[in-house]
Amino acid sequence: MDSMPRDASGPLNPLRQLSLGRLRLRTSAKWRTFPDDVLPLWVAEMDVPLAEPVVRAVTDAMTIGDTGYAAGSGYADALAEFARKRWGWHGLAVERTALVPDVMLGIVEVLKLITGPGDAVVVNCPVYPPFYQFVEHLDRRVVEAPLGEGLRIDFAALDDAFRRAAGGGRPAAYLLCSPHNPTGTVHTADELSAVAALAADHGVRVVVDEVHAPIVAPGAVFVPYLSVPGAQSGMSLMSASKAWNLAGLKAALAVAGPGAADDLARMPEEVSHGPSHLGVIAHTAALRDGADWLDAVLAGLDDNRRLLAELLDEHLPEIRYEPAPGTYLAWLDCRALPLGDDPAAVFLERGRVALTSGTRFGAGGAGHARLNLATSPELITEAVRRMTVALGRPPG
Repeated sequence: MDSMPRDASGPLNPLRQLSLGRLRLRTSAKWRTFPDDVLPLWVAEMDVPLAEPVVRAVTDAMTIGDTGYAAGSGYADALAEFARKRWGWHGLAVERTALVPDVMLGIVEVLKLITGPGDAVVVNCPVYPPFYQFVEHLDRRVVEAPLGEGLRIDFAALDDAFRRAAGGGRPAAYLLCSPHNPTGTVHTADELSAVAALAADHGVRVVVDEVHAPIVAPGAVFVPYLSVPGAQSGMSLMSASKAWNLAGLKAALAVAGPGAADDLARMPEEVSHGPSHLGVIAHTAALRDGADWLDAVLAGLDDNRRLLAELLDEHLPEIRYEPAPGTYLAWLDCRALPLGDDPAAVFLERGRVALTSGTRFGAGGAGHARLNLATSPELITEAVRRMTVALGRPPG
């Protein structure tokens, strides 16, 4: 069976609708990078059927041959309405948006607008590996500001990083991940306001990757960076990609604060040629009509966070894991186990379960691994069983 019955207490959980056999029919990176005996819980793809409004919108477009070039403000209009309903943010101005191919390529284009070759970009490590790859390929310098207690922003470290980055009056940027990948930390309004004030003090421009913005646990609050006092010169990159599993349908939006509007206006026109028209259609449908589906996913993810914590406590108590309210990723501290700097390599070799190596996330990542929670409870249970076997312990 590829689906499970509807729970009488709530809507059908999209994370419980697809069997492992059905998932292995997929040809994306998650399911084709490793052999079939490996359970893949690494890259940020969700094991879900797509939201019905998205499927309908793309199918309708294909039926009428609507496969040309992207045009219009429909995506930005849908994001602005979603932001009003979801986050109570009324400040997303459609006229201060630009269509970009995806969030990371949008970040690259924004960094081109506000920094030059050799300039510094500050990141909070451990952090999403492409932050390093894309910034360095752009011929900018990465300056690390490690996270502090509780995997939250360490403002003393950030102040020092800003001082080094902007030394000599050179332009500098701060690439903030919000919610944070891989830790799942959701920054508070006070923290983001402090970021804005500190950046202003040092003349550092803030660029925020908010691709995980819709993925916060029930009861948690996501705060858009551009909504806090002092953030007027910031820029955000947003997309429906992560929340609705649309990575293969490329489209994202760069959003400028009022003080950054002139910078965004210098975005080369050809950048808007990169997004897929079908991607724009899919993302727009997700934001306009996919809220119920998203809420069902969020409830399922919250259950999965609790399940993983319980399984680790029972079978692998040496692994430190604190369920975080943001993203669908779990950051596992395996340093108490004799697995060296790269526990993911051991779990892959001995347990045939693929996690993402913590060493890829910069300083603070050694001895850690990232696990993708956006799958069924059964596969999370099987993953922990395999990790236990990898350590030579009975699976229980």
